[in-house]
Amino acid sequence: MTKDQIFEFFRRLAEDNPEPETELEYGNAYQLVVAVALSAQATDVGVNKATRALFAKVTTPEQMVALGEDGLKQHTKTIGLFNSKAKNVILLSQRLIDHYGSEVPNDRDALVTLPGVGRKTANVVLNCWFKQETFAVDTHILRLGNRTGLAKGKTPEAVEAKLEKRVPQPFRLHAHHWMILHGRYICK
Repeated sequence: MTKDQIFEFFRRLAEDNPEPETELEYGNAYQLVVAVALSAQATDVGVNKATRALFAKVTTPEQMVALGEDGLKQHTKTIGLFNSKAKNVILLSQRLIDHYGSEVPNDRDALVTLPGVGRKTANVVLNCWFKQETFAVDTHILRLGNRTGLAKGKTPEAVEAKLEKRVPQPFRLHAHHWMILHGRYICK
């Protein structure tokens, strides 16, 4: 895609949906980290069903640690890989308590030290909560980047690097959401 085509692509997406948001439901930065960590290899719809009752009870890392791994599993057993995800959520909660004063850090390097948090999860949190211009490359963006020619690459990291270089202002903040939603609902 040329620079003009890229601009027009995002201009049209922005015109259709000026303020796109994640479809995950959460009330604070901590709940967002948990929801995104649970969403790996799962749908946002499935995660939301599992976390509604959980997030009504748990809003802090301390409350999650008190709930415990078995208690968390009762809420998340409908999500794939729930055993390992529950273990990671308890561990990441404890790490937030021990190392970050129970606050979610606004730094990618710090976020990826949390168990169960990789680059994609960190980028979602940085973008959705901290309003940083990041590109959280999921299967939809990987596919769309290659299919459109916007950001060709074999790995999420390669596509992310190309998006960093090619997505112009004023579209950078919302670009990954537009691409996810377009890939999820239009360009299947």
